[in-house]
Amino acid sequence: MKVHREGTGLLLTLFTLLFVVDLLIYYTIDKGFFFYLFTASSVVFFALVLNFFRSPHRRFPYDSEGLVIAPADGTVVAIEEVAENEYFHDRRLQVSIFMSVFNVHANWYPVNGVVKHVSHQKGRFQAAYLPKSSTDNERSTIVITTSYGVEVLTRQVAGALARRIVTYAQPGEQCKVDDQMGFIKFGSRVDTFLPVGTDVLVRLGQKVRANQTPIARLGKIIYR
Repeated sequence: MKVHREGTGLLLTLFTLLFVVDLLIYYTIDKGFFFYLFTASSVVFFALVLNFFRSPHRRFPYDSEGLVIAPADGTVVAIEEVAENEYFHDRRLQVSIFMSVFNVHANWYPVNGVVKHVSHQKGRFQAAYLPKSSTDNERSTIVITTSYGVEVLTRQVAGALARRIVTYAQPGEQCKVDDQMGFIKFGSRVDTFLPVGTDVLVRLGQKVRANQTPIARLGKIIYR
């Protein structure tokens, strides 16, 4: 398991800060109970942050053509037909995945294809599990055109704790489901918008893994 590049600077800074404070406590305040309590708390806190920035090596094990693969780890919190008014301006099927602070927070492309559109919208930082967060929160939008000519929109949505969205996608580049699309720092959600009538393969409340769990079928596929 590697540490994600988005976390290396923060982790080094955090480790240095905790280490320095630990030394100050030992040499100026208390060499006994308080020192050991702070040291133990520092180790647990650093381990939690380190766990958040873990970056697993993943490859989708089957033929991904025609499939939409989960772009994020987490729980499916929405499967519904909605009006998508920022790009498509029509009705779309929305599948939303909520990420807790314990999930891997790297995001993968949901389909193979060509990146057609990338944009960032400023907004609020309300809880990401709320339905309105998809349209009210700060977010990044990526649209991919598949080899079938289908446009799939995926949206990284900030949450109450997630104050920074990192998006690697660039218009015109080829993308695959095994490529990372971006990273959201601390708990948030990722929405995927599909054509109405798309065959959904997941259910509400289901736990999914990015780059591993098929969430929908767009066309003829080979998947066993």
